[in-house]
Amino acid sequence: MPPHLETLIDLLHASGEAALATHSQTMPGYPFATAVPFATDEHHRPIFLLSRLAEHTQNLLADNRSSFLVARSLGQGEMARHTLVGHVLPIGRPPLLVRRYLRFHCEAERFLQLADFSFYRFDPVRIRVVAGFAQAGWLEGDKLLEAPCFSLDVEERLLGDAAASLTAGLKLLGVDPFGVDYLAAGQRRRAPFVAGPALAEEAGKALSRALDFIEG
Repeated sequence: MPPHLETLIDLLHASGEAALATHSQTMPGYPFATAVPFATDEHHRPIFLLSRLAEHTQNLLADNRSSFLVARSLGQGEMARHTLVGHVLPIGRPPLLVRRYLRFHCEAERFLQLADFSFYRFDPVRIRVVAGFAQAGWLEGDKLLEAPCFSLDVEERLLGDAAASLTAGLKLLGVDPFGVDYLAAGQRRRAPFVAGPALAEEAGKALSRALDFIEG
């Protein structure tokens, strides 16, 4: 895989919020940045649940070109930060994807009852990856589509198979070829698969090893 792609995917799955920058319609010519909660789809692309009344949604309806930033501290003054540049598109409400989103953002279920809320997907054209000091480069957006992935029904089966053996206080949110996302004592965490990306037929064993480590 291209350099830094795993770093990008890990951060996209581990983050629950990000900055979304759109083209302001109120102040033409200026960017408008806001914080948004998100999850990822089976191809690691960001998914949002947005109100049509929100300023950023109005901007996107007029011009869907946008930029998306996820970041985390690496300590000692360094920060990993990845900027996706591309388009935000409406996607409807695919049931498996809705369930995946709600596992990460259960409080969003009440918004689904409101007519002005819809799901949108960020389709990257290019991605600026900064993994730390002197570790930067550009990736083409289609590299996310080429990366290993699990279908949403495979993910649900894996989570269901693992749920019965979980210790108290542990809740699984999602699993992908690169790792597992979970809640422990109410805190969101991610455990990467140390052996590297897992194929679908290997995912059960990779998930079991990760859970043994988490619970141990």
